[in-house]
Parts: sequence; C-alpha cells; structure tokens
Amino acid sequence: MSSLAYTRKGAGPPLVLLHGLGAMRDAWNPVIPALAERFDVVAVDLPGFGESEPLPERIEPLPAALAAIVADFLRGLGIDSPHLAGHSLGGWVALELAAIRPAASLTLVSPAGLWRGATPLYQRISLRMIRWGAEHATGLLSRLVDFRLGRVLVLGQTHARPLRVTPAQARASILAMGRCPGFAATLKATARRRYLAGAPLGVPATVAFGSRDLLLLPGVARHLDELPPDVRVGSLPGCGHVCMSDDPDAVAALITRSAWNVPERR
Repeated sequence: MSSLAYTRKGAGPPLVLLHGLGAMRDAWNPVIPALAERFDVVAVDLPGFGESEPLPERIEPLPAALAAIVADFLRGLGIDSPHLAGHSLGGWVALELAAIRPAASLTLVSPAGLWRGATPLYQRISLRMIRWGAEHATGLLSRLVDFRLGRVLVLGQTHARPLRVTPAQARASILAMGRCPGFAATLKATARRRYLAGAPLGVPATVAFGSRDLLLLPGVARHLDELPPDVRVGSLPGCGHVCMSDDPDAVAALITRSAWNVPERR
C-alpha cells in the first residue's frame, strides 16, 4: 500500500503517536506542541483511518498487521528505535510494533486489547453506536456541537471534559469517525481477540487510563497481566477515554516521563 499519512513536528529523539479506532492523527493535536519541544514527533494515520488508505481486502486489519505496515513506514523514514505512544487501538498496535522492531520506550494511553477473551459487549455496542451516529447523523451532530450542551451530549461518553473541545475539533472527530473506511473491518478483526504477549518486549513501558473513562471500564478492560512484568502504571485523573483533549498537559507529561524513564509522581 502507499505510504501512510502523517504529521511531523519538533526536534529531538523520534516519538511516534498512534491513534484509536475511528480517529485520526489529529486526535493528538492537543499534545503535539508540548511534545514537539522535546521530540521529533511523528503522528500517523493508521491504515483505513484519516488520510491513509485501508489495507487490501485480503489482509485482515489485526493490530499486528497494522503494526507491520507502520514498521515498514518507519523504515522508509529512516526512523530506528523510536519512542512509541498509542491511544486505545493505537496502544494495542504499539505493543505489537514493539514486538517486531526496537523501541526506546512504550506509553500506552487507555490501550485497547487488555480484556479477557472477546472485546466486552458493552464496548462493542458503544463503538457501533458512536459510529452509526457519526455516519448517519453527521449533519445533526455537527450542528449540535456548536452548543455547549450539544458537545456534552455528543462527546459525553468519550470525553470527561467535552467543553475543552472546540466545535471545529468536535466536527472533525465526527467526520473522522463517520467516514473512515477501516472502521468496520478493524472492529470485526478485533472483536473476538485480545492482546497476548509473545517474547518479552525488553522496552520500558508505562500504561495509564483516564479515571473517568466510560468506554474501557475498570475490572473489564484494564487487565495488565499480558503487559511487561515491570510496566509502570501512570495516572490520568479526571480524564475520560480521549485523554488528549481532556488534559493535554497531563498526557504530554506522562509520555515525557515514560520516555525519559522518570518515576511516576505519587
């Protein structure tokens, strides 16, 4: 497939940002300015999302397959051993990516795949409902987010602080979710699977969930047993599932501490 769409800003060691299901690289925009002060930031549209073409139909869009495409893309850019940060599906992809190529560090922000057995039914239903609304009620939702109450109603499940999202940002997220050609196939590919560790990753890893994440629920989708045994558990208090919009400073600080191997503050 053709090269992935990406945004690159800043200077320093390379940092690759991977977005969630139905999102695009712009989901990281709130944190990129702070990260670009310390890193050469590369935010990528995964295959089938944003401006990147979907995988050919013969290839099932499993996280491992998406990771292989990202690995080839990074090789083409001449990026070796980058820091990796992934949100939601992007966290699962980052884990698979760290298993097939060197990485300097791994930061998992509300990562998907950490459940028992299949994807929890509540989560699958929620994602399908969000997708249906974005695909079939695009105009209505795009008008609603012009208003404060509308943003609360439209973004309330995924954002703990929806009023920190501008109407323009909200509309862009709705369009990304409603139009991405890779959503259905990727959701289907992951519905009956979870992340399973292979050989030890040998990379410093940090994981953190928003304390108000209403999509990946505690006790259901936050099992850490397949992660590296010395994974550090960070904190994103007051954040929902889309933490980057809820508290950009906290997410940027989490990634920076993880990359520089700074102990978590208690």
